[in-house]
Amino acid sequence: MNTVTQVTAPVVTARSLTLRNYLAYAAGDAANNLSFTMAGMFLILYYTNVVGVEGAVIGTMFLVVRFIDAFTDLLVGRAVDAKRSGRLGKFKPFILWFSLPLLLSSMAIYSARTFFPEISGTAAVVYMYVTYLAMGSIFYTLVNIAYGSMAPALTQVPVERGKLAAFRGYGAAVAILALAFIIAPQIRANIENPEALQRSLFITTAGLVVVGMALYLFLVFNTQEQVARPATPVSMRDSLRTLTTNKPLLWLSAGAVLFLTGVTAFSTLASYVAIYVQQDAQFIAWNVLAQTVALFVVGPLIPTVVRTIGKRAGYVAFGSVSLLGAAVLAFAPLGSNPWWGPVAFFLIGIALNGVNTLMWALEADTVEYGEWRTGNRTEGTTYAVFSFTRKMGQALGGFVGGFALTWAGFSASLASSGDAQRPGVAENIQLWTGGLIGAFTLVSIAVMAFYPLTEEKYRQIAGEIAARRALAVPTTPGSPS
Repeated sequence: MNTVTQVTAPVVTARSLTLRNYLAYAAGDAANNLSFTMAGMFLILYYTNVVGVEGAVIGTMFLVVRFIDAFTDLLVGRAVDAKRSGRLGKFKPFILWFSLPLLLSSMAIYSARTFFPEISGTAAVVYMYVTYLAMGSIFYTLVNIAYGSMAPALTQVPVERGKLAAFRGYGAAVAILALAFIIAPQIRANIENPEALQRSLFITTAGLVVVGMALYLFLVFNTQEQVARPATPVSMRDSLRTLTTNKPLLWLSAGAVLFLTGVTAFSTLASYVAIYVQQDAQFIAWNVLAQTVALFVVGPLIPTVVRTIGKRAGYVAFGSVSLLGAAVLAFAPLGSNPWWGPVAFFLIGIALNGVNTLMWALEADTVEYGEWRTGNRTEGTTYAVFSFTRKMGQALGGFVGGFALTWAGFSASLASSGDAQRPGVAENIQLWTGGLIGAFTLVSIAVMAFYPLTEEKYRQIAGEIAARRALAVPTTPGSPS
């Protein structure tokens, strides 16, 4: 077994995180979601109903571009791990440099017929690929890998990590809710007027650039890294060794792929459920509101869940609620009583927000596990691998969601002409949406039942790491459990 000498860089004496720190971290995910969720909720609707691209083509793009993320995520993760800490720390410079390009590329996605009024066919598909690739695989990756990698550097206290993950969820929820209530009325007013909807979305996304930059700056200047790490950057060989021996990360990643496949398919189809099943685009906002209320129910429970039953059991418990929500979504009479929709979205929101919050707290724990096993602390690469697996789930979910539209009989050519869909399409969309979220969540829960890093084991690992750092002498990494 190799001997590893831990030489740590000077760091600030660890202190408890303040409300300002939590709010700043929340602002980062709010800003991220002005791009990421805008694409997840409305990109497919924009390209089917405004530009006239069929759902299966868009679903294929989700799959192709997200697989390209396999390379960009790992490259950025390595760049983050290789960077030395400066005045702003190790992670925040990436956010400061690339946040504006991210927001501008997000705006460009929704500008196809502003910049090119007659765009269609192959040209429209090429434009869609180029802008989505720039936003998602390049600039979003550069910002989000650094942002997510910050969490293990801000604190090692499990309850504080749980709170960070909860506040991250709050930030995302506020952004998602705001987008829903801003965009839904525009869709409702212009669903049969693609030109007017294009003008409205262009103006809205320009405004989001300003709001997003304000949020990113608040994040950068109100967070501080406190956790010690080696002063010498970790080599690629050591990063890969850390990852290949990190069993908790592998199990967590498998669960995340499955869960996010279902969630993304659900999110991809959610706007179509409101427009064509509930028959009122304003239900985009009401459904998202119900989902957001669920977050504010779940968020305060997270520290208690972590303390009492632990993160793994919490994941399984929250995820199980999704099965009930999926059944309501698939089989309730949404056409005659559309308010069943918010009920289903609330139940799914309990699962989505609970599981997502605990995922981030679990990912932070896997950083310590990797350091314990090998002596190398690789926040950037660990987060990049986890982010990549999440993106694979989102890619598969977008792919399945896009094809589900086609399987349901939805026609983009009819939609972009302002014409009604064929009979039976609404019922098919409803069944596909509920069925996909339910099936993938069930398999994800089964996988996470075998997640190996218990709360007791984590406390032991954190204690051993702290002891090594205190001794500041050659130490031997922990042996496999």
